[in-house]
Parts: sequence; C-alpha cells; structure tokens
Amino acid sequence: MGQLFDRHRTVLGAALQAAQDRGYWSAYPEVPSGKIYGETAKEDGLAAYRGRLGKPFALPGHPGNGTVGAEISPYGPTLGITYPAAGAATLVAASQGAAHAWANASPEVRVGVCLEILARLNRISFEMANAVMHTTGQAFAMAFQAGGPHAQDRGLEAVAYAWAEMTRTPAGAVWAKPQGKGEPIVLEKHWRIVPRGVSLVIGCQTFPTWNSYPGLFASLATGNTVIVKPHPGAILPLALTVLVAREVLAEEGFPADVVLLAADEPGAEITRELVQHQEVAIVDYTGSNAFGEWVRKNAASREVYTEEAGVNSIVIAATDDFAGMCANIAFSLSLYSGQMCTAPQNIYVPRGGIETNEGPKSFDAVAAGIAAAVDALLADPARAAGVCGAIANPATLLRIEAGRGLGRLLRSSTPLVGVEGARTATPMILAVEGDQTSAHEEECFGPIAFVVAVDDAAQGIAHAAELARRKGAITAALYDTDETRIVEAADAFAAAGVNLSVNLTGGIFVNQSAAFSDFHVTGANPAGNACLTDTAFVAGRFRVAMWRRPMAA
Repeated sequence: MGQLFDRHRTVLGAALQAAQDRGYWSAYPEVPSGKIYGETAKEDGLAAYRGRLGKPFALPGHPGNGTVGAEISPYGPTLGITYPAAGAATLVAASQGAAHAWANASPEVRVGVCLEILARLNRISFEMANAVMHTTGQAFAMAFQAGGPHAQDRGLEAVAYAWAEMTRTPAGAVWAKPQGKGEPIVLEKHWRIVPRGVSLVIGCQTFPTWNSYPGLFASLATGNTVIVKPHPGAILPLALTVLVAREVLAEEGFPADVVLLAADEPGAEITRELVQHQEVAIVDYTGSNAFGEWVRKNAASREVYTEEAGVNSIVIAATDDFAGMCANIAFSLSLYSGQMCTAPQNIYVPRGGIETNEGPKSFDAVAAGIAAAVDALLADPARAAGVCGAIANPATLLRIEAGRGLGRLLRSSTPLVGVEGARTATPMILAVEGDQTSAHEEECFGPIAFVVAVDDAAQGIAHAAELARRKGAITAALYDTDETRIVEAADAFAAAGVNLSVNLTGGIFVNQSAAFSDFHVTGANPAGNACLTDTAFVAGRFRVAMWRRPMAA
C-alpha cells in the first residue's frame, strides 16, 4: 500500500526542502511546451475538452438524483455539460460512508495517493487549461499556468506541510520512568492521526483550481473525506479534479466517495446547507467578504479557512526607473483584467509629485505615465487579449459603468479589439483626492484603479496600511529610493498583515505568488483568516490520539 508513496518520495522530499529554504522550486513545469508535455499534448488537450462539451460529465458511481449544468464561456459559447447532482444530506452521507477506510489508512498511503492525483492532474494540464479558460475567462497561457502547474504546486505544498505535521509525532515509542532503586515504569505508547471528518471546499469562479487545491489536498492528506463545491459558473475544472481523484482512489482500493462533487446551478446553490450540516467539520472558502462573513458566522465550531477580498494598494514615493515602474504597474492592472485577488486597486501618489530618474514628476504626470503604459501594453490586439482575457462575471461590467463617476477619468475602460462575442474590458483609471472621497476604500472588483492624491509618501503608507487593517488586503507595493522609509513601510504593512513588494520593475509583478516561497494571504487582516500555506493551515485538520500499556516482560 506504500507503492505510490515510494514512487513520489523524491518529489515530496524536494517539496519539503523547498518549503524550508523558500527559494525557487517547482515540481510541475509552467511552460506549455510540447517538448515537456508531449508534441501532441496541446492538440490532445483541446480535443479532450471539446469532447466533453454538450454531454453529461461521467463520474462513475457518484451519488446523484438528477443533473445540473449551466456554464457559459466568457468567450461566448455555452459549454452544455451536465453533472450529477445530489442534495447536501446525500453527499454528506456518502462522504461519511467512505470515511472509515480513508481515516484508517496510514499517512504514507494517503500522501502517496495525493501525490499520484497531482501527478495525473499535471498530465492533463492542457485539457485543464481549456476548462479553466472557458469557465473563468483567463487567456490560455494564464489558464494553463494558474489552472495547471501553479495550482498543482500549491496542492503539493499543502501535502508537504501536512506530511511534516503528521510525522512530527512518531507512531510509537517506549516510555520508561525511573523509580529510584526500583524497576522503572515502562510503557509502550502509540499515536495515530485522527481526522476531523467531512471537509467542504467551496471554490470560486476566477481561480477554481489554484484557490481550491490547498484546502482539498490538505484535508485529503490528513485523512478527511472531501466534498468539492464548485462555483456554478466554473464546475468543469473541479469536476476534472474530482474525476482524477476518484480514479486514483478506486485503483488503490478506497471508496471513490472519499472525494465528491457538489455541483449546483445559480439560484439553486446548496452551499449554505453544506456549511450548516452538522457532520461537516472543515470548511475552506474563497470568495466575497459578504458570503465569507456568513460562512464564519454560521459554521459554528467547524474549522474554517477563508480567503476573502480586500483593497490592495501601491504607494509611489520615488523611483529610479520611472518607465519600468509604469510598465510594471500597467501589467499588474491589466493582467486578467484586474480580476485577481492580488491585483492592485489604489495607487497613492503625493499631490506635490515625486522624484524620478527622469526628474521631478507631478501627480498628473505620474498618473498619465501609468495610463500611457497601459495603452502601450494593450496597443497590439493579440497581446491585449493574451494579457486581459475575458470578464468572468457580467456584474463586473456593470461595476465598471457604475464606477465611471467616482473620480476624474484618466483612462476609460473599453472592450478588447478582435475578440468579438467575448465579455471583455480594459483597465479604467480614475484620479481622486484622498481626503475628499472614500470611493477608493471599497473593493471595486475588476479592472478599476484609483490614483489617490495624498499629502506625502508617509501619509500614503499610513492610509494604505490602515485601509488594509480595516478592509483587508492581500498585497501591497511600494516604489521608493529612501531606505529608511522602505523599512518603515515594511513595518507598517507587516503590522497590517499585508505582504509587501518593493520597487518591482522587471518580470515579476505584485499579482504573483509563488508556491514554496511566498505565503499567500497572512490571515492577519479581513482579507482572509488563513494563509496558503503555513502550518496552521494543515495542523487543525487532524488531532493526535494515543493508546498505551505496560510493556510486556
């Protein structure tokens, strides 16, 4: 039963070392190359995706008393896929029915199964890329990376942390207590991992795999059965995940219902029933603050891990590379049309301007430089489509229209050229006076950015950090040439529970978070109560029980 663990032992060891060193390492290549994945992998993946359209999605043996499915690609076409549907009580009962066999498996066996699932998910990365692209609106290259290898890395990271925590305590030991001149008291002691129970993973529409894999694999590795609840608009990526998991489980002699799919439709969601079901012990949630607050209030004594939303900020104090700064910010604003939880929204600039390598720049010149960089980035239609992708939710377009009057319009949002039929939008940039409006202090999800005038850099740092403490933030960025102020900003944002990036001008962006090195979310402000991935993210998913007895003579 330890065959899979032995097969993937090297990968697990490398993951554990990478998590300790925090340097760059990835188990799954992020480049969609035929030399890596096979010369026909791209075509095969597209064919596999197309082969699933317009028909029932087969999950052999999965409980269900009907079908659901209403996914429509942000690029236009209806997917037409239906999935087995079942009520909350049915799913939880099936999950409990599979729990005993999975809980009784050793950590080695469970971790081996998880590693095999991840390896097989990596093999279908091209099919997954198409599934992610046509449910989230991500452009293909981003859908491949974020929906495939990067998500798989995050899943592997959770498995590695789970293994480290489960093996921190030995399976057995001999305990001998000296008794002076008498014989010592000698006991044999045994410890075992006890999972919490049924785990519910609630996925989001924009990053269904990247955000779901950490909780899914952390719970699975620690012995919990898992019910995966996708967003109704992005079921396919998680259905493929559940399919692969169930295949591996069945091959290894476990009930396939260790992993279940809770598919539903808009207006008939079963999320609330699942969260409140008394047998659900763990909830992982990614999504809005409003529903996140409901989850936290109604999950009672369950273990709850959330990534919600916040207002991410950039403070521009000074720069020795004005063009590079503007280009970097432009890409961060445009990538996936601002639909990333890490995308910046507020850009704080002193109203008196800043010092740059090109000489002094006024507030308006800084704002114009950023807007011009967005224009330059998106001037080529093919590149614009590859960067911006499509808009996942129609409500985002309404939000853009409603936001036009929130400030002085510096750059209008327009549809992309050459992708007719798709739901698209480029970044809208507004200028506001920080002391005259609070419009920028609420999350405006999507391609909406505010250039906020403040008295000076210190006030910008203070306002951004205070807003993070109050509303939540996942990322922050600073451009500055004053080392003292950089250190002070690092202190301020750390106290606000926000990860800070300083002077990014090259090929790395504030939006990006690397597995095994970057902690995604801190759990220290309202943007989420959990961190991907630290020890707290896995340790609460199990307990350790002991039995002991005197040693036989």
